[in-house]
Amino acid sequence: MGVGFSELGIEKDLVEELNNQGITEPFEIQKITIPDILEGRDVCGKAKTGSGKTIAFGLPLVQLLPVSKPGKPTGLALVPTRELAIQVCKELEPLALKRDLMVRAIYGGSPIEKQIEALKKGVDFVVATPGRLIDLLERGDISVTSVEKIVIDEADRMADMGFMPQVEWILRQVEADHQTLLFSATLDGMVSGLISRYQDDPAMHEVDSREVTVSEMQHRFIAVHEMDQVKVAAAIINSSNKTIVFTKTRWGADKLASKLLKENVDAAAIHGDLRQSQREKALKDFTKGKIRSLVATDVAARGIHVDDVEAVIHYDPASDAKTYLHRSGRTARAGGSGVVVSLICWDEELEIRKLMRRLGLKQPIVEMFSNDERLKNLIDWNPDLEAN
Repeated sequence: MGVGFSELGIEKDLVEELNNQGITEPFEIQKITIPDILEGRDVCGKAKTGSGKTIAFGLPLVQLLPVSKPGKPTGLALVPTRELAIQVCKELEPLALKRDLMVRAIYGGSPIEKQIEALKKGVDFVVATPGRLIDLLERGDISVTSVEKIVIDEADRMADMGFMPQVEWILRQVEADHQTLLFSATLDGMVSGLISRYQDDPAMHEVDSREVTVSEMQHRFIAVHEMDQVKVAAAIINSSNKTIVFTKTRWGADKLASKLLKENVDAAAIHGDLRQSQREKALKDFTKGKIRSLVATDVAARGIHVDDVEAVIHYDPASDAKTYLHRSGRTARAGGSGVVVSLICWDEELEIRKLMRRLGLKQPIVEMFSNDERLKNLIDWNPDLEAN
């Protein structure tokens, strides 16, 4: 039996709420960071999106957070995007309600008046994008002087999106003694500067994320007809033990998972719109072999760490070489063998050829239909022997 949330120091009412949601076992980032957060230490976590970090920071903060006065929250999480603000809020609301705490997402592109109204009623934990928070601070509709717990989530994306000056401006407005938690996929460059300026001797934690190199993978590029693409994917999945299939969008992941089910393939979608309990169930079923395939978006897949994945299918092409490697690195982990398959429709071929050049891959693109015997054993099939 592994370590449970109680052993990490989480109190009974919150553990019960997690159980009600189907969350029973902590993810790795939760195991390593929660005890330090509960002790009041500044924490720096190197972890990717989808690794379970929302619960890692949110759960102990809900346990520690004092109730605030209207317009003066005691907890603040800064996030780079509106979508992430909504997602964090959605995950933390049921836990916060257990402690009579109000969590609210504050972001641009949404009527500011409604957000001001909510702040006046009283919000204890604000999850905000930097731009909208600064608007509200300058208008005097919110104050961060009483904030005791600060989270900077996806700090690397904040840097990439040019938000660092705004983040630092907000941090300088905080007057109370406070605990600062920072989570990021990388800890170099601007993120490193943020850590040294705004964290006090932080506990440093990292979830292992060794990337597999191009040469450790078997790459296959298959030209398919759009009407036959689902069936080709189904044939590959049925001949593999575990397969992760990548789509560009959450909607695409849901749609493909239901199409695969119609082809008698046990598949589940995994993406950021799902609660941790749903993601955890899909991941558990996949790990235990109850389902053969996960259909994932790039963001959600960063939290998937399963060692015996035999095949990765790029159902939608990767947007760039880095994404191709991130996706493909789900196979051939822990020294195992694996195959990476790109399914290419006619209008995607130019894009794929550019990607192949960047990656230094010279395999031919071979046309196949779903009844092709070669799909049953793509690892042993040698595309170099085929004419293009």
